[in-house]
Amino acid sequence: MLAPCAVRERDSAGRRYPEPAHPYRGEYQRDRDRVIHARAFRRLENKTQVFSRRFSDHFRTRLTHTLEVAQISRTVARAAGLNADLVETLALAHDLGHPPFGHAGEHALDQLMRRQGGQFDHNLQALRIVEQFEVRYAAFPGLNLTFEVREGLVKHSRDYAPGGFPELAEYELALRPPLEAQIIDLTDEIAYGAADLDDGMEARLLDLDTAAAHVPLLARLLAQVDAAFGRLPPKLRFNEMLKRLLDYLVTDLIETLRRAMAGLDSVDAVRRQPCRLAAFSPQADTERRQLKQYLYTHLYHHPRLLDENARAESVVTEVFERLLAQPEALPPAYRERAEQAPPTRVICDYLAGMTDSYIRQLHARLSAA
Repeated sequence: MLAPCAVRERDSAGRRYPEPAHPYRGEYQRDRDRVIHARAFRRLENKTQVFSRRFSDHFRTRLTHTLEVAQISRTVARAAGLNADLVETLALAHDLGHPPFGHAGEHALDQLMRRQGGQFDHNLQALRIVEQFEVRYAAFPGLNLTFEVREGLVKHSRDYAPGGFPELAEYELALRPPLEAQIIDLTDEIAYGAADLDDGMEARLLDLDTAAAHVPLLARLLAQVDAAFGRLPPKLRFNEMLKRLLDYLVTDLIETLRRAMAGLDSVDAVRRQPCRLAAFSPQADTERRQLKQYLYTHLYHHPRLLDENARAESVVTEVFERLLAQPEALPPAYRERAEQAPPTRVICDYLAGMTDSYIRQLHARLSAA
């Protein structure tokens, strides 16, 4: 039972290369399966979310984070009457373009590309991956995903000035994306906010009482836990609070989304809105901003993580610059591409696809040469 403004598969703009329908899988289910079987998806298992494997094997990777986003996104989509197959596919694909070492790696690549007059954006990199770099089918390049999935990869987390990206003109940058794409940025934030708080506590870089003193939402949820259970072991007390944090933000998003959807009779009505409709309520938005600011100040900028991130950026920068100076060190396929495309773009694509362990090994080999 889809809402009137939900995306319907029968209205899909289709695939770049037409294919016959599958006998028992819908088009967005096929897209989901293609993403899951992609090499880029498997590589997420060895890409940093916040903490590298040098801290612990228990912390989130880019892959486990992606699975958490998909789980939350399915819940929101089904409760709101949106197309859950499309939402799940977008959630599973939304981080395919992330380079090694999390945001430190992304920052390093973007700085390197800007020196050459370009840029690095992980959403646009995800589009390049599913359009060009995945080699699985004889009939077409890439994964040949539906228009709606490709559009969602481009537009789920940002709006564009229509004239600023002529290469993306087919995605109608002047229009809002469907709600199925709009919710991904919010479910992503729910997932990483709770997960980063959890991992930060596990790493003992954060303290629960200090966090509650800075974030009124956490204090309120802890009070609920204490009222319900009395004295608990610290880990169980925290886990009960974290469960309530997730439930609060997910429920608020669903309820706010339902109100925003009232009266919308089509996807086109969503697209032509002056701004995005998917949002938290004003109170929840203020509270999640407070949590986000606390994490930025006390976790993401913690001295231990800053040191780790500085080392990561150094590795990315040194590998990029060595390959630019010595393109013969590139694998044959990338050397061939560098003869047809700007070498900086080719090297950026090469590095962006690497896992944390692979780029460390390559850095060691290049440094020893």
